Amino acid sequence: MKVLVTGAAGFIGFHLSKRLLAEGHEVVGLDILNDYYDVQVKKDRLNQIEDHENFTFAYLDMANREGMDALFAEHRFTHVVNLAAQAGVRYSLENPHAYVDSNIVGFVNILEGCRHYGVEHFVYASSSSVYGLNTEMPFSVHDNVDHPISLYAASKKSNELMAHTYSHLYGLPTTGLRFFTVYGPWGRPDMALFLFTKAIVEDKPINVFNYGKMLRDFTYIDDIIEGVYRVMNNTATPNPEWTGAKPDPGTSCAPFRIYNIGNNQPTELMRYIEVLEENLGKVAEKNMMPLQPGDVPSTYANVDDLVADVGFKPETTVEEGIGKFVEWFKEYYKVQC
Repeated sequence: MKVLVTGAAGFIGFHLSKRLLAEGHEVVGLDILNDYYDVQVKKDRLNQIEDHENFTFAYLDMANREGMDALFAEHRFTHVVNLAAQAGVRYSLENPHAYVDSNIVGFVNILEGCRHYGVEHFVYASSSSVYGLNTEMPFSVHDNVDHPISLYAASKKSNELMAHTYSHLYGLPTTGLRFFTVYGPWGRPDMALFLFTKAIVEDKPINVFNYGKMLRDFTYIDDIIEGVYRVMNNTATPNPEWTGAKPDPGTSCAPFRIYNIGNNQPTELMRYIEVLEENLGKVAEKNMMPLQPGDVPSTYANVDDLVADVGFKPETTVEEGIGKFVEWFKEYYKVQC
């Protein structure tokens, strides 16, 4: 495969690029290295892969229509995996325009590139946040998701709708992946595990939202990458049983698919913190706080379709995953605990 990975300096994009290169594929990694979080972390991720003979770095904004067209024209990708996005639920309350530029304008430019330059399969990151006000657990891709509660979630839902349109109009195979609370080595500094670890190491209090009454389907990065890789090799096809009389949101009469990639085993936030404390050998001082705007109290992924179609189910426990994250954090930041 010759693969365009957008967000290649990001958490998931870096790990996927590394996996693809190890499997012998050619990777063009696109990133703008924005400063939403520490740019040095992004540069250090890139340093791990940029010297590989099959890796090419493209410093380019997805919202640059001409630049994106030129990139597709030059490289003629077989596969595209879109992992670049303006991330973060809370930040979408502060800077909504950043989400439109990256997650919607940039996404259309990728779809156009895939359409005009013969891409065989377009895989893109959606999010568990699209489930919004849904309370039926576990969350299923066959459920309606028309009630997002943040602009970030709405932008991800719009990606799924736009992808379906291109699958229907142009026969472009597209697969959307709803990720559930990804964590692990090289993780994002704005995510809870990173924030908690840094605060505990520095003897600072941590903010525990919804008074600790949160359930999250924490999913380890290696499980996410395995799922993405298998889906890439399982090109979306039409569902012959799909009908407009009872439309199934997770499939279509077009080559369109949606999958959840989650641990399928929700963990209480307080247990998550407890495991972290055990690995650091320190107890956190906790500020118990209310639920933040845009957040949901629980997430829980139904992964039956993923198992049925690609034969994979995430299995890494939070005990194992947090242990590996803490090992990486100590090494990267030269921390003695």
